[in-house]
Amino acid sequence: MSVGTSSAPGAQRAVRPPAPRPGDLAELGIDPDQLPDGLVVADEDGRVICFNAAAARITAVPAERALGRRLETALPLEDLEGRRWWQLTDPYGGLAIRVGQPERNLLLPGGREVLVSARYVRTRPTGPVRRVVVTLRDTEARRRTERSHAELIATVAHELRSPLTSVKGFTATLLAKWERFTDDQKRLMLETVDADADRVTRLIAELLDISRIDSGRLEVRRQPVDIGAAVGRHIQAYVAAGQRADRFLLRVQHPLPDLWADPDKIDQVLSNLLENAVRHGEGTVTIDITPSASPRERENAENAATSVTVSDEGPGIPEESMNRVFTRFWRGSKRGGTGLGLYIVKGIVEAHGGTITVGRAPGGGAQFRFTLPVAAPAYLT
Repeated sequence: MSVGTSSAPGAQRAVRPPAPRPGDLAELGIDPDQLPDGLVVADEDGRVICFNAAAARITAVPAERALGRRLETALPLEDLEGRRWWQLTDPYGGLAIRVGQPERNLLLPGGREVLVSARYVRTRPTGPVRRVVVTLRDTEARRRTERSHAELIATVAHELRSPLTSVKGFTATLLAKWERFTDDQKRLMLETVDADADRVTRLIAELLDISRIDSGRLEVRRQPVDIGAAVGRHIQAYVAAGQRADRFLLRVQHPLPDLWADPDKIDQVLSNLLENAVRHGEGTVTIDITPSASPRERENAENAATSVTVSDEGPGIPEESMNRVFTRFWRGSKRGGTGLGLYIVKGIVEAHGGTITVGRAPGGGAQFRFTLPVAAPAYLT
């Protein structure tokens, strides 16, 4: 039995109105001046018929001065070698199979860089060009990204230099003068080398974490996590390293919902927040663990998430710096560090579907609070 279109008398077939073509802005109800990128359109004679507000802003040419002029005059672009771009590309007289130009860096008069791409509109394949559609984008966003990457490389290189210099110095000294040192001196040197090697490992791990966060490739391997026990282990490590036990106050509100998270990454979050409180804060470091509402869906049940708040009694964070705390290279003091820890913390928390905030603690110090949903992995639901 075959199924087809009915051809019986009186049979009616619904006919959809044709959808607007993607380039037909008027049919879509879009004003070219509402577009975020510059838009320049030339007709079949090469004269500008559209020059939107973003194009005027990027080129510093008023729209009324550009409209009606020839494209190469209204938009005098050069490549980075000083050659006229329109003469090189020849949209109207070039190859008939060409459909446009890919995005590239070009120069406006005065040397300002702009990202330009072009599309050639033809009524039929290999037919004459009826429209040349040019898009313009400012390069400032790309420059900011490049500056950020350069700053990251410079920071990491600077932080790596110190421990590597120490490792190289001690190992070279031991190899050259092994017999001259006592066992205690050798142990001290090797312990220093070991500590510096750990520091290099942490820096490389931070760099990898930032790369994964920026590219959206940070993997979360969820397992049951006892968050109270995890905080307790960190406190014990600080006490074993010489901190007073009474400097830490851990308060857990029971019952807590079952938390499914990546235990290694949660340890990384706790390590950063507690280290900040110990290094930059003063007085008692208080850690509160409480059940909470879901960080992103407030209508869920009350115990849909777990919150951890880390507070200290130090000078706190100035109000004007609050909005920069989770950015790269922010440092709360001059006591060392790369300034990458809190940026990574925020990336890890958000990869879990959680949120993190910073504020002022009741005692006047800094207060960090992160909230994680307790959802189990998909294969268990």
